[in-house]
Amino acid sequence: MSETCDILISGGGIAGLTAAAAFGSAGFHVICVDPTPPVTDGDSDGADLRSTAMLQPARDLLERAGLWETLAPHAAPLQVMRIIDAGGEVPEPRVVKEFDAADISDAPFGWNFPNWLLRREMLARLADLPTVDFRPGVGTTTLFTRTAEARVGLSDGTRVRTHLVIAADGRGSPMRQAAGIGVRTQTYGQRALVFAVTHPLPHGNISTEVHRTGGPFTLVPLPDRDGQPCSAVVWMDDAAATQARERMDVAEFEAEASTRCCEVFGPLTLVSRRQSWPISTQHAERLTGERLALIAEAAHAMPPIGAQGLNMSLADIATLLDLAEARREGLGDQEMLDAYDRARFGDIQLRVRGIDMLNRASQVRAPLLRDARAIGLRALYAAAPVRRMLMQMGLGAR
Repeated sequence: MSETCDILISGGGIAGLTAAAAFGSAGFHVICVDPTPPVTDGDSDGADLRSTAMLQPARDLLERAGLWETLAPHAAPLQVMRIIDAGGEVPEPRVVKEFDAADISDAPFGWNFPNWLLRREMLARLADLPTVDFRPGVGTTTLFTRTAEARVGLSDGTRVRTHLVIAADGRGSPMRQAAGIGVRTQTYGQRALVFAVTHPLPHGNISTEVHRTGGPFTLVPLPDRDGQPCSAVVWMDDAAATQARERMDVAEFEAEASTRCCEVFGPLTLVSRRQSWPISTQHAERLTGERLALIAEAAHAMPPIGAQGLNMSLADIATLLDLAEARREGLGDQEMLDAYDRARFGDIQLRVRGIDMLNRASQVRAPLLRDARAIGLRALYAAAPVRRMLMQMGLGAR
């Protein structure tokens, strides 16, 4: 069976679903496929228990995609980004610096959402868009391109002819591999443990990143749970230590997690399952092939520091959408794809290198290196112009 569409999106994760909603809302005929049906209930097996901080620039794209209105009631604002260095002899804060969005904007830095909830609301939006055909349980298998079109084979036997293929299909992207685009990968020997907690002290819409050794321990605000302040946690550390904590008795785990974050919000109570993922940095050697654009983890993946990962993916989508709307007759042609690569490649490289440096700094164990990290944090914060520049760059400004 053969079909046609304007855009074929390979991958139905958060980035792929956002892209489908954005291009569908703009009037493009979109087919989006993913071999794994999304889980949209946080209590179900296979649910993604991570959360995502959508930074300020993301709101514009979510509004264009018709998503913001339904997401807003579930948002936990991120007004302050607090960094704590606890790298002394005992696990207690010795340097605490807060970056307040009020210094650069009238809006918060961003808004935090559980990933499973994002998928639920995005699927509801796609169901309302007559121009979008989302096909869970179906993946891409082959890619053949010509100057005028791409032909994509699907796992159900369907062949799709399209002007543009958007690869949002993860680190092992089958579309990127089919196009022969290489990647560069850096591993760290770390895993990220994610879970949700309640705590007696309110988070005050403050995202808190605690540095000691092995990697940061980050608490990101979530809406209250059962009347208690709630936060999503990402705890990065050596892989063996992380896997051991994933299997710990709950009481022992809560005690260790509370100590590791210096009880900034009081003792932590675990209110979700624990999940972990390996940490690495990966970026594609180029962002495009003939009739093909790479976005999200097909193009770049990095440690979960500074809320850069998905927000870079949303910047990819916004850039492609602007280019597509500006020249619909040239959708997916080489001129459009060259413009996309020029607009995104340098910014991606800058952020990949920056997050790599921050992660290496967070891993240090030697006391002298931990002291140097604390001195560096004090110096960066003390210079007001540098502090504002870092906040602007964190939001996506170059």
